[in-house]
Amino acid sequence: MSESVVSFHSKKRVWPSEGFTRTPYWVYTDADVYAQEQTQIFRGDNWHYVGLEAEVPAAGNYKTTSIGEQSVILTRDEDGSLHVVVNRCAHRGNMICRDAFGTVKKLYCVYHAWSYNLQGDLAHAAFSKGLRGEGGLPGDFDLKNHGLQKLRVATFCGLVFATFSNTTPPLLDWLGDVAQGIQRVLKKPLRVLGYDTQKIHANWKAYHENPRDSYHANILHTFYGTFGLSRQSQESSMVLDKTGKHVYFYTKSGTEKPSADFDKTTTDLRSHNDNMKLEDPSILKWRDEFGDGVSVQILTTYPSFVLHQIANSLATRQLIPRGPHACDLVWTYFGFADDDAETTRMRLTQANLAGSAGMISVEDAAVCEMMQKAAADGQTGQSFIEMGGKTLESGGTSKLSERAIRNFWYNYQRDMNWDAT
Repeated sequence: MSESVVSFHSKKRVWPSEGFTRTPYWVYTDADVYAQEQTQIFRGDNWHYVGLEAEVPAAGNYKTTSIGEQSVILTRDEDGSLHVVVNRCAHRGNMICRDAFGTVKKLYCVYHAWSYNLQGDLAHAAFSKGLRGEGGLPGDFDLKNHGLQKLRVATFCGLVFATFSNTTPPLLDWLGDVAQGIQRVLKKPLRVLGYDTQKIHANWKAYHENPRDSYHANILHTFYGTFGLSRQSQESSMVLDKTGKHVYFYTKSGTEKPSADFDKTTTDLRSHNDNMKLEDPSILKWRDEFGDGVSVQILTTYPSFVLHQIANSLATRQLIPRGPHACDLVWTYFGFADDDAETTRMRLTQANLAGSAGMISVEDAAVCEMMQKAAADGQTGQSFIEMGGKTLESGGTSKLSERAIRNFWYNYQRDMNWDAT
C-alpha cells in the first residue's frame, strides 16, 4: 500500500502506508480535518439520526437537534408528516427555535418576524410591503423562494433520519443487513422514558470507534466481565452491512463455553473481579423479552448513531461533534407504549447500567478522554488496528476482532475523498 497525502492549505498530512489498519493521531486533533468532516461526512451522502417519531407525536410538535455542527429542527406537520429543516432563518441567519422541544403553529424568527409553516415554507415577512409607501421588500420578492433549507427525511421502526444530500441511497438500502438488528429491537410503538446528555472531552471519532469495538467490552468493563452480561466465552456474533459502514453485535449471557485459554486470559484481566459483589443484585434480573436469549446488542450506524439493548434497558445514543476536542452524547431511553408498570420500572432501573454515570458506560467516556489526552497535538503516532486480521473481511463474525473499526476508517477515508487503501 502507498501512503496517502492529504493537503490542507499550506499543510500536508500523510496517512500511513498500511491504510485502514493504522490511524494517525492528527485525525483526532486537526481543525482543518474537523472542518472538512462537516462538509464531506455530515453534509455528505449519509443518513443521520435526528430522533424518535415518539418525540414529536402530535401536530405542531418540534424537536431541535444537530447534524454535525448544524442545528436542525424536526417537526410534525398538521397532516402528520415529518420534516427536518435547518434551524436558521432565511433572512439574516438567526436561530429559529431555541428550546429542545415545543409545540407551535408556525416557526417564528424573533429577530425580524419572518415566519414559516411546519414544513419550512416562508408564510409571512413582517413589513414586506413597507409602511406609508416607504421601505418594504422589492416588488419581485416571492415568499416561495425564501423558505428554510429542507432536508430529505426517512423513518424506520420509529427512528427518524435526515440527510442533506439528494444522492444518498434510500434509507433501507443504506442500512443494509444492519436493518435487521433495528427491527429486532424496535418491534412495537415506542414511549420515551427520559434523557441524559454528557459532554465528552474527546474527538467524536474516538467515541464512534468505541461502540464499534466489540472486543473491548469484556476487557474494559468490570461489570460486564464480573457479572456475566457480556463475556468473550459466551455465544456471540457480529454483523456488518456490505459497505462496512454499519455494524451490530450481540452476546447471550448464560451460554459460557468452557475454555482453558479464556480462563488463562481472564486471570490477567482487571475486569474480572471475583471479590466484587452487588448489595442489591436486582439490576441483573432481566427478562428475555425478544425470545432469542440476547442479553446485549449494540448497533452502530455511520457516523453518529447507536441503538442499544443492555438486558431490558433500551436507548438510542446520538453523537454530536463540538469541535476537534469535544463531543456531546445524547442518550434517549425508551420502552414500548404497551409496557406495564413493572416493565417500565425494570427498564429505568437497568438504565443505571448505561448513560453518563452508568455502571458500564462511564468507562467508555473516560477512555475516550484518556485517548485524546494521550494523542496530545497529534503530530506523531498512530493506532494499530489488526485484531482479527488486516483486511476488511478478516475477523469474520467474531467479536474478538477490530474488523468493524477497519471498515469505519476505510469508509471515512472514502467520504473525505482520501485514498482508502
